[in-house]
Amino acid sequence: MQPVDRIPIQPWMTAPAAAAVFAALAAGGVTARFVGGCVRDAVLGQAIGDLDVCSPASPEQVLALARTAGLRAVPTGIEHGTVTLVSDHVPVEVTTLRRDVETDGRRAVVAFTDDWAEDAARRDLTLNALYLDPDGTIYDPIGGGLADARAGRIRFVGDPETRIREDVLRILRFFRFWARFGREPLDPAGLAACAALADRIPTLSGERVWSELRRVLVARRAEAALAAIATAGVAAWLWPGGARVAGAITVAGIERGLDLAPDAVRRLAAMIAGPEAVAGVAGRLRLARAESDRVRRALVVDGTPAGNDRDRRARVYRTGAAAYLDARILHAATVGEPVAAVVADREIAVGWTPPVFPIGGRDVAALGVPPGPDTGRFLRAVEDAWIADDFTGDAAACRAKLTRFVDQGRQQQ
Repeated sequence: MQPVDRIPIQPWMTAPAAAAVFAALAAGGVTARFVGGCVRDAVLGQAIGDLDVCSPASPEQVLALARTAGLRAVPTGIEHGTVTLVSDHVPVEVTTLRRDVETDGRRAVVAFTDDWAEDAARRDLTLNALYLDPDGTIYDPIGGGLADARAGRIRFVGDPETRIREDVLRILRFFRFWARFGREPLDPAGLAACAALADRIPTLSGERVWSELRRVLVARRAEAALAAIATAGVAAWLWPGGARVAGAITVAGIERGLDLAPDAVRRLAAMIAGPEAVAGVAGRLRLARAESDRVRRALVVDGTPAGNDRDRRARVYRTGAAAYLDARILHAATVGEPVAAVVADREIAVGWTPPVFPIGGRDVAALGVPPGPDTGRFLRAVEDAWIADDFTGDAAACRAKLTRFVDQGRQQQ
């Protein structure tokens, strides 16, 4: 395998954790290289995430060399050749070069190899099939991967349908990487393969679907990627009943107009048909409880336009700032309100801190009211009045109102 280019050495390439792993493998005569996302991001001048390394050494050999070097080794995916080595609390995944022997669209049976080109040929996209020496030397066994990465060209390695049949999740990865890195139109062959095999998406676990979809939703070209997902028929298979991507596209435009960061959960809520569909979508995607609760509230909280700032503050106080802003944006997206109509709502939701209701049950008890439902009833009456007055009453004023309500209640008995 011949090098194709060289990039300047970056600090992460020679950082202590990486250096310790390479030294441990080199002590056993093993050639190792960085692979995948860290190489792609280094080539593109982006921040590096996880460190992935590959080598022709078997997992057992990697474990033995790590023990000799005093590194902690965790067999995180040993059946697929992956061992995580930990140095100075930094994990580095080391995977044996491999080729797929058998796949079912979700899991693969692999055979280990010492052929770098075989390992590259089983990877998903060309820009992810690059290898890097710690000295900055780049290898591109399949050819074209480095050029694709630099051009923002997202292509499957080899035949697109073959790659997708190996792992159906690659359909969503195709759109996700294009949404993040793409600068050219979607590859026609890749797009056609995604459309042809979209009906296999239900075979994937919900966690994997949501992991990819949430990254599509917040990517640089999220709106264009979502439109392509719909056109290719992929959206129809994300969950039973299909996803309404047009809502998420509109919400993305409103967020941008309001100078809000892209929000995956809010955009997901806009893709769901209504409150009655939340449970099914949450179950399919295996959403965390906080995520499903937020989606549900976004769809049930009143998002119609408020009459004035006083009304906006009251709604934020009663529902919470996040739920109010989510519901308001979703409503605006649904009925086609301009961004300008939501600016005041954003300012209140983001910039106003709701006050704390200044009285409680002890104040009711001090007036001789026995514990029971009357306590909550009197407090709610005072709180409603306090909210209607735009939160202007202090504790003394609220206690005075409470006294009047209690006295009126006794007179009516």
